[in-house]
Amino acid sequence: MNAVHTLMIQGTGSDVGKSMVVTALCRIFPQDGYSVSPFKSQNMASNFFVTIGGGEMSCAQAVQARAAGIEPDVDMNPVLLKPLADTASQVIVHGRPIGNMSAGDYHNDYVKTVWPAIQESFDRLKDKYQIVVLEGAGSPAEVNLQENDVVNMRAAHMAGAPVLLVADIDKGGALASVVGTLELLKPDDRKMVVGIIINKFRGDCKLLQPALDFLEGKTGIPVMGVIPYSNFIIPEQDSVNFRERSETAYDNLAQLVRENISMDHIYKLIGL
Repeated sequence: MNAVHTLMIQGTGSDVGKSMVVTALCRIFPQDGYSVSPFKSQNMASNFFVTIGGGEMSCAQAVQARAAGIEPDVDMNPVLLKPLADTASQVIVHGRPIGNMSAGDYHNDYVKTVWPAIQESFDRLKDKYQIVVLEGAGSPAEVNLQENDVVNMRAAHMAGAPVLLVADIDKGGALASVVGTLELLKPDDRKMVVGIIINKFRGDCKLLQPALDFLEGKTGIPVMGVIPYSNFIIPEQDSVNFRERSETAYDNLAQLVRENISMDHIYKLIGL
């Protein structure tokens, strides 16, 4: 059995760049000689990737697997929710549909049923790979969802994964979103956050330094890096562009992230 090392990427909200950061790390770790797998316990997407075994999983985790140089596996995304309407989804567990459910039925009752499947998938991955990089969904600070959460802090605790919190500065309000997110976390969950990443930055980083100093002073959590805006896009569906994406695109993304965050610090965080 491998002594697995884990890291989790969470965000202050949706579309802040969590998937992109995980994709980059899934490229960087193999470049440095480590086997790695992505893991997102639950994802919501209308489109999906079909594995060699015929299972359905999120395209984002399939892209991350490709970046890592491994075959996509439904264990990387054990629960996939495919929206049917504003308040209902088809539920896919381990790549197979198990039925349609309303949002209320799923989040209030059935989510407890899928948690063992999530644990099973993570256990299988940790036995195969040296590093598992987990990805959260939306924000961990949605207080109405925290009790039945299976994709953010509960997953971090399960995996014993230190959390890096990503904020999108391109939209504005990044400092408030970081401080607000940390303020709304339960004390035990807040302790899991060990670093902050500012993503999608455009401009002169010297002008940003006072804001970074403020964040560190206000939160007591180090800023691990500032990643410039990238045109790397995670496909929303299994497409020709997805399957034929060049290795150079993954390498360029990895280089961008490697140059702008402290990989030495990350290796220390995960015990390598």
